[in-house]
Amino acid sequence: MRNIPIPVDVAKLTFVCVAAPRPRLLNKETGEVKTDKSGQTVYEVALSATDETGRIELIRVGVSGEPPVTVGTPVLPVDMVGYVWEMTRGGEARWGISYRAASIVPAEEGIAVA
Repeated sequence: MRNIPIPVDVAKLTFVCVAAPRPRLLNKETGEVKTDKSGQTVYEVALSATDETGRIELIRVGVSGEPPVTVGTPVLPVDMVGYVWEMTRGGEARWGISYRAASIVPAEEGIAVA
């Protein structure tokens, strides 16, 4: 499957950090941490994404470097994209969307730089 990034229009959504940033693990048994091409640790941040109708989705967003956000903070993912993935495990096919952002900043900072 070809992995083409799909841009996400974050202007139509409201995001809140719902779990503290943590390094993304490549291997839970060894504790190996994922790094990007420049060697920076990739963090995973759990966010709630709410649309204008009030529908809420929980998503995990990957970002290089530890973002300056805490639980309960309204945030803005900068340059967020989604990647469709699929895999088969134990004969069961699964698919989903992984999210990645250039950075995740407190919402008031994101508005100032936008």
